[in-house]
Amino acid sequence: MNTVSPLNAAHVLTRQKPRLLVVDDEPDNLDLLYRTFRREYQVLRAESGRKALEVLEDDGEVAVIISDQRMPDMSGTEFLSKTVPDFPDTVRIILTGFTDVTDLVQAINNGQVHRYITKPWEPTQLKQLVQKAADTYELLKESHHALYVADRQSQLMSRVAQLSQMDLSESEALQLIADGWGQTLSAQLCVIQCVENGPTAIFGNLGGQSLTINPLVQAVLATRTLQTLPDVSASNVSDPLYQTTATKAHLVAPIVFQDRLLAIVSLHWSHSYRTLADVSDILTIAINQMAQALIAVRCR
Repeated sequence: MNTVSPLNAAHVLTRQKPRLLVVDDEPDNLDLLYRTFRREYQVLRAESGRKALEVLEDDGEVAVIISDQRMPDMSGTEFLSKTVPDFPDTVRIILTGFTDVTDLVQAINNGQVHRYITKPWEPTQLKQLVQKAADTYELLKESHHALYVADRQSQLMSRVAQLSQMDLSESEALQLIADGWGQTLSAQLCVIQCVENGPTAIFGNLGGQSLTINPLVQAVLATRTLQTLPDVSASNVSDPLYQTTATKAHLVAPIVFQDRLLAIVSLHWSHSYRTLADVSDILTIAINQMAQALIAVRCR
């Protein structure tokens, strides 16, 4: 399973062409919509509301849906209303005849339809409307992403802040952080290992393996810079640790205080993450705070 970072799965969509789903029971209209938008968007097609629901189930969230209103078996508004619970951020547009406009009022008021455009449509007008819809979707995702990052950073730093309020040994302090960070970042394994014969804290199961010979760990020890491996299976990095722990994505970060390497944090996930760099953004501030807290614990 190739997935994205737990920090914001849908945020990946905004870094590629926006995805657009067009739904119409008339093949000519469906083909026209596809040809209109294929250059600027990743266009998915469906000839009915039921087929469109299957497309969404298989392919996931899209930025914009354009649906015809009058279709057999399921109307456009009925189809779009079914997409709201799973995809609340998707912008929904209805294509309709003049005689159907009054039928759309309730759907628009309920937030099931964002805009409608009457047929026959003017291509430039429809393109502008879809572009605005895609921009709205991207702004929503960026806002959600910023809130999510801030929340996760707050959780990580809150766990570190607890150290100053508790009388813990270094081993106990590291375990508190390993447990908290592993859970917050949805990792299957979080290891915090001191580099100067200090204790090691493990959240999860290391399977009796050692981090010492791991290539990413070696790189961090040598460069004191964060290292990521978003997809182990697609890389040429080999380590028994990955097989034993079923690691599919790996991140290792140094904990440094005044140019002194104190420890490393090794985070493992059981599936690949194309946006693993998001995790490093969240860790940056928390790791700096962690370094200071670790020194304080050692000085007690």
